[in-house]
Amino acid sequence: MDKLNYLNLLLLISLIVVPCHGFMTKHTLMESESSPPAPDLKIEVKRVALSIFSGLISGFFAAILVTAIIRGFVVFINRAPILKGPVVFSPKIDPKTLRLALDNENHLLGSSPNGAYYRTALDNGLNIAVKSLEPFEIGSPETHNKGLKRKLQQELQVLAGVRHRHLMSLRAYVRESDRFSLVYDYMPTGSLEDAMNKVRLNHLQMGWDVRLRIAVGIIKALKFLHFECNPYILHYNLKPTNVMLDVEFEPKLADCGLANLMPKLYSSPNGYRAPESSQNGRYTDKSDVFSFGVILGVLLTGLDPLDPLLGEASSGGSLGRWLQHLQQAGEAQQALDKSILGQEVEEEEMLMAVRIAVVCMSDLPEDRPSSDELVPMLSRLHSF
Repeated sequence: MDKLNYLNLLLLISLIVVPCHGFMTKHTLMESESSPPAPDLKIEVKRVALSIFSGLISGFFAAILVTAIIRGFVVFINRAPILKGPVVFSPKIDPKTLRLALDNENHLLGSSPNGAYYRTALDNGLNIAVKSLEPFEIGSPETHNKGLKRKLQQELQVLAGVRHRHLMSLRAYVRESDRFSLVYDYMPTGSLEDAMNKVRLNHLQMGWDVRLRIAVGIIKALKFLHFECNPYILHYNLKPTNVMLDVEFEPKLADCGLANLMPKLYSSPNGYRAPESSQNGRYTDKSDVFSFGVILGVLLTGLDPLDPLLGEASSGGSLGRWLQHLQQAGEAQQALDKSILGQEVEEEEMLMAVRIAVVCMSDLPEDRPSSDELVPMLSRLHSF
């Protein structure tokens, strides 16, 4: 009986629930059909993604633009100004005193179409040598080229920081509208060119020991420029007029690198220029070595490389070919300056130096030794 009642109760519940469920399902479907359609979610997502991507791209390029503007502004602020008036690198020189000294009458030491070289004295009694250069033609576009002037100023400041026993230090410079005045220590003995001219006139006796000491000093300076400076420095215009001598005949190279900064000043050919420099403008440390070889040949022979007795000198290699010819013929002794011939040991040293000079003046740069190789080669000839 209880089971029968239980079954009847289940049947009653099922009759009530099923219709209700069907009614609810039908009511839900009717609501769905009567409500407005939902937006397409895929299209909406694409729009949002496109907006985000466009914003990122715009922000990226805006950031680049702002960064470039700020960087350009910083570079402009930090860019070295083109300085006028005396720029002094020595505590012994006062800018105002230097300016006054340059405006006064000075003792002319030499001149050229591009400028003058003179001596002047400061109020403190210091004698200085001033080289006045006019690297630009008056009225030429270069006189208004601020970039070129700024480059010259920066290079001069680099050269002013170079210090070596056998280098002339740039003590100061003065830039004017179309002229540079370079200030160095005054060397009362003058240049090697001055000394050799006096030797040729028999106004000065210069023994082999002094000449060899000069040669060793020059090559030590070149080694320093080529291998110990960072970045390395080439001289570009090595010749006796740019080798200054102190009272003890110790050499000091002047005008290092100026021919590269102001090429119009040094365009004329001379007997010290390497063949590759004259032919195609190529210049390396071996070109400096060629010029050194000519100077060594001058010290050994006492001759000027442009001497017409040596033949056609326009190529700058005639002294080298002449020495090479005598060396191959076993007659190198005939090339030596008669005023320095004497002791047998010195003659042997000089003949060895002739071989070094000849190889330095080789036509091909790769056949020439480097300056760091030449220092021990020359130093071993004598005790320094």
